[in-house]
Formats: sequence, C-alpha cells, structure tokens
Amino acid sequence: MSVATWTYPPELLQALAPLGLAPQAHTPPAVVRGALNDLYRYELRRMRDRLRAGELVKVEYLDRVVALRKKYWPLTLQLPAWEKICANRTHPAARNG
Repeated sequence: MSVATWTYPPELLQALAPLGLAPQAHTPPAVVRGALNDLYRYELRRMRDRLRAGELVKVEYLDRVVALRKKYWPLTLQLPAWEKICANRTHPAARNG
C-alpha cells in the first residue's frame, strides 16, 4: 500500500489562504479544487442575488465578477494541471505493529 503526498506551491497556497483553505500534504488536489469551486459559486450566487434585489447596479456587478475571477484564479487550472504542479509523490505506507 502507498500513501500519496502533495506539495502545494507557495503561489497556490497564498491564493487559497485568504479563502480559508489550507491544504495539507495528504489533501488531494481534487478535494481542494472542489472546495474552491464551491466557494466561488457561492460568492457568485450571492452577488447575483444582490443584483436581482437591486442592491447592485449592473456595471458594479460586472466589475465585482471580474474581481472575483481574479481572486479565484486557481480555478483556471484544470484538475490535471493541479495534480502536476502539486508534485504527487508516493511513499510506502507505514506498517502497524
């Protein structure tokens, strides 16, 4: 049996930290990317709801969507790219007893 470990590059960790995500070496990129995508979609829906409620004007809404896309830039990378840049290394699992 083997255990996969992941090394998240500093640029990626810096983008994730303000969003409350701090992946560990045992956290697969698919899990992190999925959580990031869920947060992004939540924020987009919240903004859309504010637009529909008249709390935002269309121009302000568009500017905020662009800012949100920049904030969530890691989502521009597909999962295979995440797996590649996070340098998946497999180590033998520790045996019990």
